[in-house]
Amino acid sequence: MSERVKIILDKNADILRLPAIALRGLVAFPGNIIHFEVGRKKSVEAIDWAMNNNNAVFLTAQKDADVDDPGFKDLYPYGVVAEVKQILRVSDDLVRVLVEGKYRAKLLTLDSSGRFLLASTKSAPLRGVKSADSLKVEAVTRSIKDAFDEYLAMNPRMAKDVVYNIVTNDDPVFLCDYIPANMMMKYTEKQEILNEGTVLSRLEKILDVMLRENKILKIEKDIQVKVNEQMDKNQRDYYLREQMRAISNELDEFDDTRAEAETYKEKIAAINMPEEAREKLNKEAERLFKMQGSAQEASVIRTYLDTCLELPWEQSTQDNLDVAKAAERLDKEHYGLKKVKERILEILAVRKLAPEVKGQIICLVGPPGVGKTSIAHSIADCLGRKYARMSLGGVRDEAEIRGHRRTYIGAMPGKIISAILTAKSKNPLLLLDEVDKMANDFRGDPAAALLEALDPEQNVSFKDHYLDIPFDLSDVLFITTANSTSTIPRPLLDRMDVIELPSYTRVEKFEIAKRHLVPKQLAATGLKGRVRLSQSALYGIIDGYTQEAGVRNLERTITELLRKCAKRIASGEAETISVSGKNLEEILGPKRVKPSFCSRRDAVGVANGLAWTSIGGEILPIEVQIIPKGSGRLELTGSLGDVMKESAKLAITYAKVHAEEYGYDASIFKEIDIHIHAPEGAIPKDGPSAGVTLTTALVSSLSGRKVRSDVAMTGEITLHGQVLPIGGLKEKSMAAYREGKKLVLIPKDNEPDLYEVDDTVKENVTFQPVSTLEEVLETVLLPAKKKESAIHKQEKQPKETIIPPMPPHTAEVPIGM
Repeated sequence: MSERVKIILDKNADILRLPAIALRGLVAFPGNIIHFEVGRKKSVEAIDWAMNNNNAVFLTAQKDADVDDPGFKDLYPYGVVAEVKQILRVSDDLVRVLVEGKYRAKLLTLDSSGRFLLASTKSAPLRGVKSADSLKVEAVTRSIKDAFDEYLAMNPRMAKDVVYNIVTNDDPVFLCDYIPANMMMKYTEKQEILNEGTVLSRLEKILDVMLRENKILKIEKDIQVKVNEQMDKNQRDYYLREQMRAISNELDEFDDTRAEAETYKEKIAAINMPEEAREKLNKEAERLFKMQGSAQEASVIRTYLDTCLELPWEQSTQDNLDVAKAAERLDKEHYGLKKVKERILEILAVRKLAPEVKGQIICLVGPPGVGKTSIAHSIADCLGRKYARMSLGGVRDEAEIRGHRRTYIGAMPGKIISAILTAKSKNPLLLLDEVDKMANDFRGDPAAALLEALDPEQNVSFKDHYLDIPFDLSDVLFITTANSTSTIPRPLLDRMDVIELPSYTRVEKFEIAKRHLVPKQLAATGLKGRVRLSQSALYGIIDGYTQEAGVRNLERTITELLRKCAKRIASGEAETISVSGKNLEEILGPKRVKPSFCSRRDAVGVANGLAWTSIGGEILPIEVQIIPKGSGRLELTGSLGDVMKESAKLAITYAKVHAEEYGYDASIFKEIDIHIHAPEGAIPKDGPSAGVTLTTALVSSLSGRKVRSDVAMTGEITLHGQVLPIGGLKEKSMAAYREGKKLVLIPKDNEPDLYEVDDTVKENVTFQPVSTLEEVLETVLLPAKKKESAIHKQEKQPKETIIPPMPPHTAEVPIGM
């Protein structure tokens, strides 16, 4: 393929080797200019080669347009040698080409082993008209012209220049190439015409195609005429019906709705509903009784009555309160979440002992992907209740919760009543998903509308605006889900029993993948028994390809891995595939999780803090640099919020007051500049719990003493160096565990919160409660090797003290300290 091939556009030449392009759904003819786009790599390479070598290519159509890498058997034997006139690169992998067909040629051989398809072609021009066939050719040509006139009468949208060239030209050789190149035909029909080797046979083929096309167009025209006639008839019928309606109004004939209204009244009487609701529905049925059936208001009343009567006024399910079976089912369907399961079983036990107790609203709070929605579904299955879900994410209109009043066109019930209608039970388990993501605007506050539905004292007679009659929601078990309680209005949160779902540990993710995700996806991809994932492969996916609190991305990555395995098996590369940690990157590609930025070496001026985010905890390092010959200026960078900036000022005050204790002179603050930075500056950070980290990094930089890299810390500070409690300890401790930290310093007042920390974390991380900054600095600052000046330069980091990290977990979301 690398040799230079002499290309000439002479149809009398012997066998030529030309770059070939396989066309999809397109056929080229000699003497005609066509343009098309190429995107396959070999086709782009062929165009590039041709542009550098006399612009000649061989164009032939594919038999099957779905074949991506065609061979000799996939191409038609006859094509056209063409000259590339112009190319336009639309993108890196898409080229628009303008070519002119030169002469018909036959494909002899095809070499597809190189960068592009290389075809051996031989000129195959049309054989001329024999003298014996001249009259027949003339007759067929006239027939084609007549057929074209008929075609043009039924399809007048053809370009004027094309019509002119066909009508004014009588040359049969020209017409047998020009007509199929410019008329709408199937590409297979065009190829059949190109395959014909004589002028007469090609003209006969063109005539056959045109006659068939004219028949089809005639049938289409007949159908269109019938459709228009039917539309005219419908308009006539509508006019007559309107006349009949006017006559009926004049004669006061309302009999068409009386029987219907009586049927509604019978249904209302048969249902056990509150008396207020019964009176309202009977009143609406009476209005329908007095209306004409064709009136618009009658249609509105019918829809309203149908909706009210479809409500499950009496239908309910019997609760299954077997705590042992519920525990067994929860363990089977959900791995881990021990404390969550205990809380749910406690709630079931109370319901079993005191069935009359109602109104408990459960709120499942946790990062995305930890199983909030699925565990709600499992609770419904355990209780034997019907399940319905309503998403509240982005809801900003009160009417979406309580419905629209019937005075509006297209009014409908709110989400709560719609969910009850879907469940067809008056005591379903109703999941209110993403309750923390509701908004409010001039149309009202949907969170306020939920207060009535979730309040046990009010939801006995919940009134939807559309229904305008009371409906009892006290038997409904409401479960809400949220990623954070911070955005839930306080009155709404006060009505809910909050159950927190923590982030999954590395081991929990492995067990979930092994027990649930892998078997599920193996069955979904048809690879059961053909692909085996080792323990090292699963841990490799967890550590190197996902960074999340839950397992959604983990499931997607496992699915991606199995699709790639399926491709190899389907293509015959292998019958079975065993995936391990060694060949994981070969299949999935390079690892996608970048190491998080945290201090992994004992260093001066760098301390590891802990932060809380809506998807779990994070390591947040704080860096401090002392700049000599300054003016006492403080520089704060890293998208820090106001509260965090105040913590930095507290840290500086503490460092000044306690300068003598840590071996530097307080007077140097007038002669230096201090720069405090929190890496990953694109992510906003705020909160008071970085106080101990800021102070530690600052004192380390001033004293020249290194900070232990295996320690993470969190805590708010006071002006006098007291360490105050913080929130989010469970998530923060998980972050320290993921990053391989051995010791975590926490405020002493947060000791009770250790009960909520995952057992796996407590087994691998030591928690040290502290009350003062003095305790913090004594623990994390390493002794100085020698006496140093008050201004210290950052030392070069020794490689031998690197602590290997556990899988990082970062996300570009606002961080709360």
